[in-house]
Amino acid sequence: MATVLILNGWRFFFYSNERHEPPHIHAKKGGMDCKFWLLLDKYDIEEVYGYGLSAAERRAVRKIIFEHFDYLITRYQDIHGGK
Repeated sequence: MATVLILNGWRFFFYSNERHEPPHIHAKKGGMDCKFWLLLDKYDIEEVYGYGLSAAERRAVRKIIFEHFDYLITRYQDIHGGK
C-alpha cells in the first residue's frame, strides 16, 4: 500500500497488487472508506464504493481528488509501471 496524499484527515493511497484494474484511488478517514476510478480520458472520477460517508464528506473527498487529479494519475502510473 502506497500512501500518496494526506489532506484534511483523508489518507489517499493505492494498493500495488491492483494493477489489472483501471486507475483508481482509495481514501480513508476515521471509519469512512471509499474508492474512485480516475477517468483520465474524461478528466473525471466515478465512485466505486463509499462506506460511512455523509454527503458533505463525499463532496469533500471528490473535491480533493479533482484538485489533485494530475498528481494522483502521475503517482498511480509511477506505482503501477505506467499503466
